[in-house]
Amino acid sequence: MPLVHRSALPALCLSLILPWTFSVQAADPAAQTKAPEEQPAQRQPLPERSQEDASALARQLPAQEQQQLQAGGDTFLALWKPANASDPKGVVIILPGAGETADWPQAVAPLRNKLPDTDWGSLSLSLPDMLSEAAQPRVVEAAPAPTDKSNTAKDASAEAKPIEQVAGGETDVADRVVAESTEEQVKADAERIFTRIDAALAFAEQQNARSIVLLGHGTGAYWAARYLSEKQPSQVQKLVMVAAQAPANGKPQLAELTPTLKLATADFFYADKSAAQKAALKRLQASKRLKHSNFSQIPLKAVPGNAAAQQEQLFRRVRGWLNPQQTDN
Repeated sequence: MPLVHRSALPALCLSLILPWTFSVQAADPAAQTKAPEEQPAQRQPLPERSQEDASALARQLPAQEQQQLQAGGDTFLALWKPANASDPKGVVIILPGAGETADWPQAVAPLRNKLPDTDWGSLSLSLPDMLSEAAQPRVVEAAPAPTDKSNTAKDASAEAKPIEQVAGGETDVADRVVAESTEEQVKADAERIFTRIDAALAFAEQQNARSIVLLGHGTGAYWAARYLSEKQPSQVQKLVMVAAQAPANGKPQLAELTPTLKLATADFFYADKSAAQKAALKRLQASKRLKHSNFSQIPLKAVPGNAAAQQEQLFRRVRGWLNPQQTDN
């Protein structure tokens, strides 16, 4: 064996140790420099149900019926059918109710499809989801601050409030917070809907409509009446309400809105439904308190088991009111 000089031993040992150290580091991922942790991708907000419904309609209906209208920063779907006449009478703008689409089978679709044969163009709108009808967030109360255990029982009893008073106060605060939140949401709902009606009126004017009618079904009737009461647009000549219903948090109520309208208003309601009949009676009584009311009510009858006949009845009544010179065959 060749002799190794003492001065060369340290270098020899180092040459033997380093390769083994590097091989261990390569085999152990923990010894390597860790990459910075990646931030989780932010989840995109889910689309509104009304947006999903509109997308489904866009896939099903003919492209020539679809109009993408601009309302503020939003684009929404409206279904347009021009009047089948050389001299149209005007345009009927249809507002569906809560949870309904621009082609809803009850009232909305039958009217939008049949009105063009009576010299009226139809423009049915997609309305946004109602923020005020979403689940209200639960108010979480802060935990009470820790107390000083050195206080005497006498001091504690002197500062304590009755349980009923404390619970009642907390409930009042929570109710007030929820009420204020709901009121703001109702205002936001109204603003979003009003901008869509504005866009619909602008579209109708582009069609050189001689007359414009707002027609609302369900809660759509409430928003149409509220829009006319607050905005008082000169372009709209008539209002048609079908099975009118106010949203759960809608204020003022319909009976307060309809008497203030200065344009011709038709209130179609189903007389065989007790709640609908009582609400319709309140609207009628409110209108009678005014000297120059232009409010009329037309009762309808439900046709159980025959939806087609019920929708045909509604169409004929609406047609007769819009075109009084035509006979209702």
